[in-house]
Amino acid sequence: MAGVCDLPFRMVCERWGADATVSEMVSAKALTYGDKKTEALMDCAGQEKPCAIQLFGHEPEVMERAARLVAGRGVRWVDLNMGCPAPKIVKSGDGSALMRDPGLVGEVTAAVRAGLPAEACLSVKLRSGFTEAEKTVVACARAAERAGADFLTVHGRTRDQFYAPPVDLGSIRETKDAVGIPVVGNGDVEDGPSAERMLRETGCDALMIGRAALGRPDLFEEVRAYLRGEPRRELSLAQRLAICQAHIHLLVEKKGEKGGMLEARKHLAWYFKGLRGGAKLRAAAHGVTELAEVAPLLERALALQREE
Repeated sequence: MAGVCDLPFRMVCERWGADATVSEMVSAKALTYGDKKTEALMDCAGQEKPCAIQLFGHEPEVMERAARLVAGRGVRWVDLNMGCPAPKIVKSGDGSALMRDPGLVGEVTAAVRAGLPAEACLSVKLRSGFTEAEKTVVACARAAERAGADFLTVHGRTRDQFYAPPVDLGSIRETKDAVGIPVVGNGDVEDGPSAERMLRETGCDALMIGRAALGRPDLFEEVRAYLRGEPRRELSLAQRLAICQAHIHLLVEKKGEKGGMLEARKHLAWYFKGLRGGAKLRAAAHGVTELAEVAPLLERALALQREE
C-alpha cells in the first residue's frame, strides 16, 4: 500500500468504519538521516482513531534509533514491516527478506522495543514465508513474540507469491496456534463472507484489509455489518461517487492542487472499477490536473450508468 495509504486515504477509511490504520512504509534509515519526505509520511494530523507508524529496515541499531525518533513525536504505536515483497525493498535486505532469518527478526523487534516507551504498542507484519520451501512464519512469529511484539499480522502468502494465488489460511492458523499474543489475519478479505471465513478458519483475533479497500473505503462498514448480522447500508452509485469526491478534496487540501491531483488519478481509476464505460473513465481520470475537473467527470460516470 506504499503510495496509497496516505493521510487522506486513511481519514476516509476511518470515516467508513476502519478501527485503526497504518501509515505508508517509513524507512528507518531515511528517518535517522532527517529526510523531509519521510517526515511527511508520518503525518497523522486529523485522524481520530489509532494510527501506526510503519517502519522498515533490517539493522537493529538503526531501527532502535528510528524508534526513539518516532516515540519523540508522541507516537504510541509502531508497526514493523517484515512482509513487503517489493524487489527494491527485498534487495536491500528489508521487508520480507527478514523472514529468511528468524534470529534477525527477533533482534530487530527487540531493538525497536528498546527504543519505545513501555506503554507503546509494537506490532510486526509477516508473510507465510519467503518461498514455498522457506515457510518460516511460525519461527519468525515466536521470535517476534519473545522480543516484545504486542501482536502480529500475517499475510497468508510467501514473498514469491506476491498477491496470488489465493491466500493460505493454514499459515495464519498455524501462527495463531503457535503464539500467545493476538494475530491479525490479512489477505483476500474483500467482503463479509471472506471476512467471516478468515476468522472462522484461522481463529485470528482481528482482520487487516488492504487492496480490497481501493475505491471502496466503505468496505470496512460493510464487513462490520455482516459480521454483526446487521443490515448492510446499501449505497447508491451517487453516494459512492460522493465518497470519491470527498476523498479527492482531502487530497488537494493536504497536498495542494498539483500534488493532490496527481495522486487523485489512481484513486479515481479505482473508484471507476466495474462501471459501464470504465476504460474511458479511467483514461479521462489519468488526465485530470485541476480539482474543478473532478465533479464533471463524476457526473459523466453517473450518467453513463443511467444509459440503456
